[in-house]
Amino acid sequence: MMNLSPIEIGGHTFLSVSVELPKTNLLVVTNDKGYIMCGALDVALLNEKLKDRKVIAGRAVGVKTIEQLIDAPLESVTYEAENLGIKKGMTGRDALLKMI
Repeated sequence: MMNLSPIEIGGHTFLSVSVELPKTNLLVVTNDKGYIMCGALDVALLNEKLKDRKVIAGRAVGVKTIEQLIDAPLESVTYEAENLGIKKGMTGRDALLKMI
């Protein structure tokens, strides 16, 4: 099953995406500038092989719901996210607000 729904954070609307897969869930909260995602995100791939795309993204691990993703500290972030002031350990919520 897949669920797409708007979510408001700090007065700004983002899109939440959750996909139920066998033995795991894929979770993303995004806007037109960047996104945070569950542990399925490969930050190293984005930073190294896809560096020219300048993807703004952060990864949280051990989350099972969109709410947990928003509240969890980010385990890793892309170089482009760091350029916006998004840091490892920052909550998903705070990182998203930096993407406004």
